[in-house]
Amino acid sequence: MVDTARDFSGSIPEHYDTILGPAILERMAADLVRRMPVRPKSEVLELACGTGILTQRLRERVDASFRVVATDLSDDMLAYARTRVKGKIDWRKADAAALPFKEQTFGAVVRRLGVMFVPKKQKVFPEARRVLVEGGLLRFNSWDSLEVNPEGRAAAELMDGMFPGDAEMQFTRIPFGFNDETTIRRLLDDARFADVRIDRVAYEVKAPSARMLATGQVRGTPRAALFEKRGVKLDDVIDRLAERLASLGGAEPYRSERRALVVQAKAI
Repeated sequence: MVDTARDFSGSIPEHYDTILGPAILERMAADLVRRMPVRPKSEVLELACGTGILTQRLRERVDASFRVVATDLSDDMLAYARTRVKGKIDWRKADAAALPFKEQTFGAVVRRLGVMFVPKKQKVFPEARRVLVEGGLLRFNSWDSLEVNPEGRAAAELMDGMFPGDAEMQFTRIPFGFNDETTIRRLLDDARFADVRIDRVAYEVKAPSARMLATGQVRGTPRAALFEKRGVKLDDVIDRLAERLASLGGAEPYRSERRALVVQAKAI
């Protein structure tokens, strides 16, 4: 059975890539990749590669003699990524909590967002450590809390108002639920990572209009399937969300910021 709240099929990859990519995700990827060495200790593994936004930058950053393996759980995301990323990439379908790779295979494991959606996070970091060589690098980012992300809070509050008491629609809050530094450090320590560094950063959000950004946030995420499942017209939701976003960053063009955590650690 497909988990609707994590289903990135159909037209979702295109909306995700062409709207959310230039609006914010490209800048997040650039910041994460600049923290990567050109020549890591061994091959590079990307988790939850999505449409390949980070993958492309990794391939451009990392020395061509090092293999880059890009993985995702979604066949549709992987299919889309293959069409957009230039350069030699080893594409694999894989679950970050149960990686199909031998121990000590990679010199770096990288993940742009995604860790927030894994139900059992205590399994993700031990798996990353298992496939890393000693001294290998872990790099990932995660959204900061809703309290410091008004744009995310606006969407969450809209869902709460439209679907009060609907637990499945809490999906809107999930991306902002993994940002407690104490918890992150404990999970990394338990998985045998050291030299942990957590930076709190702000990224500019830019879109031609609030409505375009709202379109990306609705049609470019599993929210679209959740709305349709309830018989709600997507354009109606987009209109409501666009109005809220416009009050934060203007109707046309749209400008705001998102706050996130960037985490760096070393396998010991």
